[in-house]
Formats: sequence, C-alpha cells, structure tokens
Amino acid sequence: MRLRLNSISGKTKLPDKRLLSTILSPLCVPWKRRLETLAVMGFIFMWVILPIMDLWVPFHILFETRWWFLVPLYAVWFYYDFETPRRASRRWDWARRHVFWKYFSNYFPLRLIKTADLSPDRNYIIGTHPHGMFSIGAFVATSTNATGFEEKYPGIKSHIMTLNGQFYFPLRREFGILLGGIEVSKESLEYALTKAGKGRACAIVVGGATEALDAHPNKHTLTLKYRRGFCKYALKFGADLVPMYNFGENDLYEQYENPIGSRLRTVQERIKTIFGLCPPLLRGRSIFNQYMIGLLPFRKPITSVIGRPIRVTQTDEPTVEQIDELHAKYCEALYDLFEEYKHLHSIPPDTHLIFQ
Repeated sequence: MRLRLNSISGKTKLPDKRLLSTILSPLCVPWKRRLETLAVMGFIFMWVILPIMDLWVPFHILFETRWWFLVPLYAVWFYYDFETPRRASRRWDWARRHVFWKYFSNYFPLRLIKTADLSPDRNYIIGTHPHGMFSIGAFVATSTNATGFEEKYPGIKSHIMTLNGQFYFPLRREFGILLGGIEVSKESLEYALTKAGKGRACAIVVGGATEALDAHPNKHTLTLKYRRGFCKYALKFGADLVPMYNFGENDLYEQYENPIGSRLRTVQERIKTIFGLCPPLLRGRSIFNQYMIGLLPFRKPITSVIGRPIRVTQTDEPTVEQIDELHAKYCEALYDLFEEYKHLHSIPPDTHLIFQ
C-alpha cells in the first residue's frame, strides 16, 4: 500500500487502521484457520511450485550432492511405473482420507450434495463443470473423502482425469497416483471402465484449459457446445453419464479481463495451441494479506452438486446421431441441475448457463 506524506509537517501519514484490518491478515486467529491456510499452501506447493522445482532439483541432486544415486534409482522406477496412470492408478485410501484434506476443504469451505444414488453395478463418466483455475471442487469431491464421497456413494471408486503431462513430473506424479488420478486419454478411460471392474466413476473436467480462460467471478460460461468426445466414449464403453456442477469454483480467483477477440485472449489461445494449456493471468490472496496479489485462493464457498445419472446403452460403434442425442440429453440435465441448485449461492434467477 502506498503511504502519503504530509506536505506541511513532512511526517508520514499512516493508512487508516480500519482499512489495514480489512487488507492485512489478522495476527490473532484460531489455530484451526491457520491449519486450513497451511493445507491450502501445501496444495499450491504440490500442484504449482513442485512442478517448477522438478525442472532443476533432480540435476542439483545428481551433480551437487552425495545423494546422486537417488536420481537414477527414481528414473528406473519412473520407467517401470510409467503406465500406471493409464491403468486406474493406485488409490490409497489412507491418503484420500487424511485429515489434511479436511483442513483444506474447511478453508473455503466445500460441500458435496448428492441428488441420486449411483449403483456400484454400473460404471460412470462424471462431467464436471466449470474448470475454474484448479478445478478444486471436482478434485476434492473425487480425489479425497473430505466432503464424504465414500459415504454418499458406497461402492463407487472415483478418479479424476487430468492432462497426461501432469504425470511426467517426478514425485508430484506419485501424489496424483495415490489419490486415484488418471490420464485423460482414451486408453486410460477404456481401462478404468472396462477392465478395472464395476463401480468406477471417472470425472472429466470437460471444458479443459479453454474453459479456464473464462473463469471469472459470477460468470457461468462453459466450453461444452462442441465437446462430444466424452459422450462417444460413454456409449462405446457403456458408462452412464453424470452431470456435476461446482458452484463458486469461478469465484476463488480474479482474472484479467480477456474477452474472446481481445489481444490478450489471442495470445493466450496461441500459447494453449502450442503447449496444450495456458495459465490464466490470475490474482488471489497471499499468506499475509487478504486482497492483494497472491497464489492462494480466496475464502469463498464451493458447493459441488452431483446430478442424476443418464442411463447409457453400450454401443460398439456409436453413430453421430446417437452421440448428438446423448450430448443434448447431458446438456439439458446439466442446465436443469444448475437451475435447481443455483439458489444455494444466491445466483440471480435471470442468470443461466452459457454453452459455447
């Protein structure tokens, strides 16, 4: 914050204490809130900082320390274990149920609402929306038990599907695997839905990196109109489709305005075309303040609502008409889900989903 100088006395004029109290994080806060913030810091480290460290730490260990032998040993393990994210990963219930995720969930807080049973005799593709910045609602609901997924859906083993490149980072990939994360690829989806047994639910953030560029507070724009691949594979593998909407996901960060056609959006889309993703220019909060620039999300509630399953009949070679029909049913179900539960976040009655 810029301080003003008193032109008469030459003394520094400090900002109003009341203003400071709304900007700086208070020193006297309950330990529970401190642990919640610490958990979110751990999440940001795991998914943002650790991948950056992976670019140089292994070389430092290899050439500058006496622990150099750990790098080739891990390289052998990495090669041996490379296919695991395509084969339903290694879910470790202890990791998914750890108290760490409870503190993380309570930071916002998050909650999960069930609208219908999911039979463990069927497999499912959960389409989750919106992407937001980090898909926190979808991640917590399907990769941890912090919001009670296991109790709400007994017998269902959930996975969140993410970019293949997420499993190329040393060590970080191990966290994703233990939490049940799998690659977002045809091979991975086919294995989970046809070879891993019944009761599997694969969550796909349908809008992907493109939708992240539309993640603005109080906006509900989804990249869905021309996304039909998940419907095709639902038919091909005989998996029921389940819509899921995470109310509040787009409110966790602020993003610079980047309407379609703007210079910034054009640059972002070019970067995404080349690298497969483009991190949005976001603004969150920091550890020591509430409203200035930082990587931590704002303390805004998220309500994840999982809708009723759309029954799908297995079809070896689905036609374009069948895919379009299922896609239309899914969009309608998602739209209705949004309309039915938007009051939970005080969304105005005249605000609706926009599919693009």
